[in-house]
Amino acid sequence: MGATAGAAALLAVVLVVAVVRPRGLPEAVAAVPAAGIVVATGLLSLPAAWAEVVALGPTVGFLAAILLLGRLAEAEGVFDWLGARLAAGSRGRPVRLLGLVFGAASATTAVLSLDATVVLLTPVVLLTARRLALRARAHAYACGHLSNSASLLLPVSNLTNLLAFGAAGVSFLGFAGLMALPWVVAIAVEYVVLRVFFRVDVPEPVALVAVERNPAPRFALGVLGLTLVGFGVSSTVGLEPVWVAAAGAVVLAARCLATGRIDVAGVGRAVDPLFCLFVPALAVVVAAVSAHGLSDLLRRLVPTPDATSLLALLAVAGIAAALANVVNNIPATLVLLDVLATAPPGARTGLVLAALLGVNIGPNLTFVGSLATLLWRQVLGSRGTRVGAGEFTRLGVLTVPLALAGATCALWLGLRVAGL
Repeated sequence: MGATAGAAALLAVVLVVAVVRPRGLPEAVAAVPAAGIVVATGLLSLPAAWAEVVALGPTVGFLAAILLLGRLAEAEGVFDWLGARLAAGSRGRPVRLLGLVFGAASATTAVLSLDATVVLLTPVVLLTARRLALRARAHAYACGHLSNSASLLLPVSNLTNLLAFGAAGVSFLGFAGLMALPWVVAIAVEYVVLRVFFRVDVPEPVALVAVERNPAPRFALGVLGLTLVGFGVSSTVGLEPVWVAAAGAVVLAARCLATGRIDVAGVGRAVDPLFCLFVPALAVVVAAVSAHGLSDLLRRLVPTPDATSLLALLAVAGIAAALANVVNNIPATLVLLDVLATAPPGARTGLVLAALLGVNIGPNLTFVGSLATLLWRQVLGSRGTRVGAGEFTRLGVLTVPLALAGATCALWLGLRVAGL
């Protein structure tokens, strides 16, 4: 009991620091010492801790590459260009702009990961709405919600997907094929609910504002397109996605450095080494919690006798969503993967993907559900837009159950069609 309490306390401290970030301190400030305490006190053996770090190596490498790729795309003017296209395409119509924001946020999240949507696209959307003299809340919430629920499509869309990709037992394209319909369903539910919830904020068309047309950053868009194609091809030749992302980042970095759009120090900051260090450190702490009781508890809750049924998938998705809102979605993913590793091989793919639906859609219910949501709130606050926990949760109560149930049913249908 003492070991269980100790491991849980360490995880709680790590998560509180990651959520609050006192004095702007990075998440690794608590996670790295906590991982050291876990090993030093024997809560997790050194070989087991090292195995966790090694297993996460490719995932952390990809995270660094995709963070850099997103920052370089910003330096190349991709998001400024996108903002101008959103403004011009809306024609002064708030509802039309909301639809365009949904498309942009869904595509950005799927290709460049949820962090790009939160950090890079959200400020552009806020600026675009204000230039058009529109209320920005619906559009801001679209970015926040879709950074989570639109991250279902590709293994590269979310760190949770990367963590679970190997356990899912499918190829890159196979993952995308099974998650495409759940992705569409989740986005459709989000759009309908946000459209109704913020109906007062999307009134009749306003006067059309002249928008400067920026030239398309063709080189950067071409690199991003080829990188996406590379992700799809890599799985067929046994190449880790990290190398594809790194190649795209190297090409864009060379151009940005040559043109002076970024310097070497900027490249280093874009990689965000402390956040990349936070991920394996957190994994070590979670492994200790999992080894001292949490995994056993979840094994009793997760249905395995009829693990391919729709009810089983709904149960796993619901458990995953609830766990994400208690311990954050990254720890929830790590713990659930440990639990689902013992599931029958024929059912593991469906269960892992159902868990991903829970940890990706579920965080739209509370601020603590994902680090992306917390970061989104900070981005809005720094730009004068405050979001209260009450409003966020009320909207989440409407979107999460519907999106999660709909996406899970779509996943079940996809698994049946694929014969899994």
